[in-house]
Amino acid sequence: MNRKEFLKKGTLGTAGLVAAATGLQSCQGSEEKIVEPQDDHVYNWRMATVWSKNFPVFGESANLFADTVSKMSQGRLNIKIYGAGELCPGMQTFYATSVGTTEMGAGASYYWQGIEPAAAFFTAIPFGMNAQQIQSWLIGGDQEGYKLWKEIYAKYNLVPFLAGNSGVQMGGWFNKEINSSDDLKGLKMRIPGIAGKVIEKVGGAAINVPGGEIYTNLERGVIDATEWVGPYHDYKLGLNKAAKYYYSPGWHETGSQLEFFVNKDAYDSLPPYLQEILWTASLSIQSWVLAEFDAQNGTYLEKIVDSGTDVRQFPQEVLNTLRAATKEVMKEMTAGDPLAERVYASYTASHNKMKKWSALTEKPYYNQIM
Repeated sequence: MNRKEFLKKGTLGTAGLVAAATGLQSCQGSEEKIVEPQDDHVYNWRMATVWSKNFPVFGESANLFADTVSKMSQGRLNIKIYGAGELCPGMQTFYATSVGTTEMGAGASYYWQGIEPAAAFFTAIPFGMNAQQIQSWLIGGDQEGYKLWKEIYAKYNLVPFLAGNSGVQMGGWFNKEINSSDDLKGLKMRIPGIAGKVIEKVGGAAINVPGGEIYTNLERGVIDATEWVGPYHDYKLGLNKAAKYYYSPGWHETGSQLEFFVNKDAYDSLPPYLQEILWTASLSIQSWVLAEFDAQNGTYLEKIVDSGTDVRQFPQEVLNTLRAATKEVMKEMTAGDPLAERVYASYTASHNKMKKWSALTEKPYYNQIM
């Protein structure tokens, strides 16, 4: 199936999701026993990931998810993890899971922006929500964000699940100082997704460089700057040896949401208690990933500073310019796309409400302790 046929097929698969409900009976009294589910069938699934196998945090979270599901299901649902390139190229995991080549995939929704523009909004929007806020939009209250996410993925025969959040990332590595927005003009920067469009809007060039080539390209001057993740992953990649300046904050990824996704036919074949186990296990990964990022980034920031890196903050004028360009890009991305408009409207409304609460509580607190 070529891409055109895939997209055509995707628009037809609009059936609603079967509601997940647990089949386990809770103990109501000291004399009652837990009733085991009457299902002896063993499900053996495969998960293809965007990441290389065992890649710190990203790949590790897939392994932890599979282990958790197996334990919770008492071996009735087993998921074997495959890194990028083992079953299919990393960037084909969405397609492979959609058509049933694999039962599950793992990645980040902004990788599928070329297939479905609104998908990118569920990973990160520049100057958008942080990890806490995007999680509230997705699964707090009436789960408005998650309902929209499921609606979009149903078009492609997929069911999305939460898979952790990176938290606010760093703004990136630069081989020249960024003192004003003029310094962004002509800048060749490795930066993907919506943020890449923003860099181009302010006069820079967004360069697509695979992770394994970032260090060499930065060191040799093929690119002037790059974003990656945060101190933990950046130090492991050796970026502190290839660039002098490390800028904060990560305006482009203020809380990047990661994802698991399940082939809907495979999901519907599961009994309700296994569907519920998938959901519960995904929530445990959601918690672990952010905790691991925070713990490791704190440790590795010290290593980066000790290595002599010049850690700086973007000037306010630069951030203001990038924010204005982001508004233009978002207007262009949602124009003429009713679904994208609806998702962005929901995202923005939730963000505005939570910003008021954060401004009253968290912002004054951080201003006092920092």
